Amino acid sequence: MKISFVLFLFFGFTLFQVQGQENVKTYTFKEGEVLDIVLIHKSENADTLFNRYKKTVFPVGFEYSYQPQSGFTVSKLTLGTNKPDGVLFGKWESKKKREGFLTTITKRVPDFHQQRRALFPYFGLTYYEIKKDVAFSVDASKYNVMTALWQKSQQSEPNFFEQWKAEVLALGGEVIITLENGTSPTGYYYNPDILCMVAWKDEKAFNTFAQKHPLSTYNTLKNVHQFAIQ
Repeated sequence: MKISFVLFLFFGFTLFQVQGQENVKTYTFKEGEVLDIVLIHKSENADTLFNRYKKTVFPVGFEYSYQPQSGFTVSKLTLGTNKPDGVLFGKWESKKKREGFLTTITKRVPDFHQQRRALFPYFGLTYYEIKKDVAFSVDASKYNVMTALWQKSQQSEPNFFEQWKAEVLALGGEVIITLENGTSPTGYYYNPDILCMVAWKDEKAFNTFAQKHPLSTYNTLKNVHQFAIQ
């Protein structure tokens, strides 16, 4: 199912905006804030179901400091078997408030999980506590790729990611952001050892890199999930 418009999220529930936004999206997070990364598939009747979800769940999220951020559609799956429709970004004031929402929402909205499953047949969530102030931008005119890496063992090749990143930089890639030590709630598990976003000049530049350094050949990796966003 292809989504034809940009996703503007509220962590697993979406408001839909027509494409045509500015090319560059900028994100800023202060130390102690929390960044949500959510991968979703949207159900065929999500537009109908969303109205109740918005009325019941949104107010609780806002009470707990949730701030929606611009999201992306997934244009192409490059590694792995799961192609999500979209990637949603979100912000919370603190880990305490983010997790407070998780423990409170089913008390306030008993059918919260049922509503979410009906809206999103697939919903993978990882949230990251920001350790120091950070700002990053995503330029839609470039070929932007998200890569999730799971290693068999950190001890097997402890410098693997640094070596891989050096190879990315050597062939013209720009590492936009790297995320580690995330948390995934029960039932929504998607928690790679490392999640990073790389900007390439164009798809050809990315393909040149992928052919020269195919992630599928690295024995240190247990799993890889990689896709282009727009």
